[in-house]
Order: sequence, then C-alpha cells, then structure tokens
Amino acid sequence: MTPDQRLVMPETRESVTHKFSIGSYEGYLTVGLFHTGQPGEIFIKMSKEGSTLSGLIQGFCRAFSLCLQHGLSLEDAVARFRGMTFEPMGPTSNPSIPEASSILDYVAKYLELNFSEDARVPAEKTTASA
Repeated sequence: MTPDQRLVMPETRESVTHKFSIGSYEGYLTVGLFHTGQPGEIFIKMSKEGSTLSGLIQGFCRAFSLCLQHGLSLEDAVARFRGMTFEPMGPTSNPSIPEASSILDYVAKYLELNFSEDARVPAEKTTASA
C-alpha cells in the first residue's frame, strides 16, 4: 500500500469497548476493527467532555485512526506513543497495566496487550455500526 491509499473501514464492524481509569480520570476506549480483527480506528470518551484534554484526545484519535488506515503498523504506532509522559498519569484500573505515564501511554499498552501479533483475540468483542 502506498501512503496515498487508505483502507476504508466497513460500514458495520466489530469493535471492543474498554472502560479504564488513570488516577481520577475515567474513560472508555473503543477500538473499531477491520475484518481481519486488527484495529482500524480508535475513539476515547473522557469524563470531562468539552475540556481541552477531551478535545486533544479526540484529535489524537482521528490522527491515530488515519495512520492505521494508511498502513502504519500497530507495532510502529505503539512504539511511537508508549512511554509518553503527561497528566493524567499514575495507577490504572487495569491489573494488566498497573501504571500509565499518560492516556496515550495507556492506549498504546492496551493495544499492544490485546492486538499485537502475540496477543489473544479480545473477549469483549461487540458489533457496532459506523
């Protein structure tokens, strides 16, 4: 695939929605899946809607999704965002990811744990429409 080609998500697709918290911030991560089971888009809903943080997270999700649809591998995406450090940070509600240095770090770790080539198929799959 060349950079000007984009994989289009199907009109109706499977997705995984995961509730998480980092420090006192709660959110929901939804991962839209290609027919292969690989992530093709992400959405994050944070508890403080309308805030600067929420707006920046929405922008990140759009850019991240477009990168996946234009051929950036999940492994490369995870490598670029894992370890980023900014508030909120700290303990999480996920025993598999006890600490996160930011929301982006948490998302990268979650995607790596659940969708990398070594990961098992997530148990939380649901069908969602566009």
